[in-house]
Amino acid sequence: MRPARLTALTTAAAVAALTAVTGCAEKSDAGDAAIKVAASDSACEVSKTEFPAGKVALDVENKGSKVTEVYVYFPDGRIVAERENIGPGTKAAITAEVKAGEYEIACKPGMKGDGIRQKVKATGGGAEKRSPELDAAVAEYRKYVQAQADETTPTVKAFVDAVKAGDLEAAKKAYATSRIGWERTEPVAESFGDIDPKIDVREDGLEAGQDPAKDWTGWHRLEKALWADGKIGDEEKKLADQLSTDIAEWQKKIGSAEITPTSMANGAKELLDEVATGKVTGEEERYSHTDLVDFKANVEGAQKAYELLKPVAAKNDAELAKQLDTQFAAMNTLLDKYRADKNTYEFTSYDKVGAPERKELSDAVSALGEPLSKLAAAVAK
Repeated sequence: MRPARLTALTTAAAVAALTAVTGCAEKSDAGDAAIKVAASDSACEVSKTEFPAGKVALDVENKGSKVTEVYVYFPDGRIVAERENIGPGTKAAITAEVKAGEYEIACKPGMKGDGIRQKVKATGGGAEKRSPELDAAVAEYRKYVQAQADETTPTVKAFVDAVKAGDLEAAKKAYATSRIGWERTEPVAESFGDIDPKIDVREDGLEAGQDPAKDWTGWHRLEKALWADGKIGDEEKKLADQLSTDIAEWQKKIGSAEITPTSMANGAKELLDEVATGKVTGEEERYSHTDLVDFKANVEGAQKAYELLKPVAAKNDAELAKQLDTQFAAMNTLLDKYRADKNTYEFTSYDKVGAPERKELSDAVSALGEPLSKLAAAVAK
């Protein structure tokens, strides 16, 4: 789940990771053809409200005092592309593929609510024809995300069954494993808009006016009950049933997700943003301290998208592919230090990871995030 506020970054190391992952002066290669988005605390100004369908570049500048995020939405509310955690005074580049039709560009100062929206229109006969290599990458990635959803169903069932049986220790043991498939493919789940807040929101991610006692559902509500409250009552059993229902809805919808090469690349970067803003800081799994399980799953999902896009990315930017190969390998080697067996997901509890080690993890996120932020542009060349 995307973090609620930048204040979740409680260490200098995390701030450094976020800066590197999001890019403090990121700019697309589209030049004057790019759509300029000037985001502030009270406005979302776009330089063009009409543009040709196909590959579209947005150059975003946050001129406000709050951290912001920028989205491109389909008319039905699904997400075409997004960029989160754009700090005050920083810039970001978004590359997306759009078909002819009407869309909305939204800026969300403070990363809350529906945002300030501008209607835009893509004109022409539709998106550019993709190469066979990119079509194959999309097809394989679609299989991957569906497989992750299908494989998550039984792991969630094991977690839900333990909760409904009132078995506190069994529920704790099943919790982190039940989240792996979700964490690997989270940007696809988030693209639907309504599913992610039901399943993966943290208490501080609720919108203004929402009541945690009534409106907070999903994994993290149950995480708090298991670890912080140490109890399983009737309410928790109902929440477990709701989680099962919501996961089934996700599994059903995943096949209809809009997936393009640039959304795959942007999604890989979003997964690193998740690591920088939630896992490195320990905010994501603040009660269970299973952050390193999520961390590993995020990295695996990002690497899968990259590996599928690599044939085209390497052809267009060989040096970038070399950097990504190196940094993914370094990241995986570092994460392996925190588990006794590389074939399991039993990681060190994150509350046992000291400040120097967290700094090392943060630096690795920074080193990977910088080249990963360029993947979408390389694929779109």
